[in-house]
Amino acid sequence: MSDPEIPKKCKAGVVVNEGPDFRVEIQEVDVPEPGPNDVLLKLNATGLCMSDIHFMMNDWAVPPMSTFGIKCAGHEGAGVVVKVGSNVTSWKVGDRGGVKPLWDVCHNCEHCYSGRENYCQKGVYTGLVATGTYQQYITSPAIYTSRIPDGVSDEVAGPIMCSASTMHRALIDSGLKAGNWVVFPGGGGGVGIQGVQLAKAMGMRPIVIDGGEKKQKLAESLGADAFIDFTKEKDVAAKVKELADGIGAHGVLVTAYQAYNGTLSFHLHELMAQRTDNVSDSISYIGDRIGGKIMCIALPPAGTITLGTDPNFFAFKNLSITGTLVGTMQDTAATLEYARRGQLKSIAEVRGLSAMPESVQQLRRGEIAGRIVIDFNKE
Repeated sequence: MSDPEIPKKCKAGVVVNEGPDFRVEIQEVDVPEPGPNDVLLKLNATGLCMSDIHFMMNDWAVPPMSTFGIKCAGHEGAGVVVKVGSNVTSWKVGDRGGVKPLWDVCHNCEHCYSGRENYCQKGVYTGLVATGTYQQYITSPAIYTSRIPDGVSDEVAGPIMCSASTMHRALIDSGLKAGNWVVFPGGGGGVGIQGVQLAKAMGMRPIVIDGGEKKQKLAESLGADAFIDFTKEKDVAAKVKELADGIGAHGVLVTAYQAYNGTLSFHLHELMAQRTDNVSDSISYIGDRIGGKIMCIALPPAGTITLGTDPNFFAFKNLSITGTLVGTMQDTAATLEYARRGQLKSIAEVRGLSAMPESVQQLRRGEIAGRIVIDFNKE
């Protein structure tokens, strides 16, 4: 197989006016050269994730992208190797590879040694510290690029790099078991819906809390045992308790940060005027269940939310609240295998590159059910 022709320039979705009034523009940028231990990937697809919005808005407690000279967000890339660095022997041109939220880790600390490299304190975040997947040609460390198996399309593999891998890690860390009731506030979105599919594949019973017919249809088609529309249900916590054996959920996986304090409004213009005071906070979904688990996945803007309740509730209910970050290499490989077996289906609407700027704004406004995937080979 002859080496593919690599252009000098490529298309990219570049953040302009970084901050609250940011926008994304399609521009031509230089194609990077891989370092000796890197591969150069030509991405066919990238998912759009809410974390991208936070990086471009700069409302998390991290330095701005511009601090690191980064103009392209994104961390859900799937494509093909078109060039390898001089030291790389484990990859060849034509291999399929994916890029995750962590671009690389140190590989030399207690977290990396123990398979918890997602907590590596020297981790390099894609789309913040390293060029993200809104750019079609990007480099990736050979040692930390994820292999995409045959039978998994790029539109499925892209979102798996973040959303499915993250939810797999949260489910594993939760210790929840087959038959357990698991509530997904925001489960009609791109991260939550992956958790619904994985929980179903693991034998759990997912309940999705979200708003709107599109999200209900998506959730029910992908395995939710029940869907609670927070814009219509008078008492969401009571409904959860009713569904979950009259007791309450065994676990709550929070993928919409508004659910931490009970304001599931999602910034949807058509829903803002509707009832939100009926939405209880995430702790209330445990009901009378003993040993309930709440997994904190969604990350709110810095300093906006405090999560907690009376310590007596923790003690008498044996309640656990645990934070969880993105998935590991192993989580990504596991979720790709779920997809290869048909247990993780496409959650994406595929759009062309020219649709990226408006798609990003739609995501920011909370108007997307599932995931938007951008096809770099389609205008």
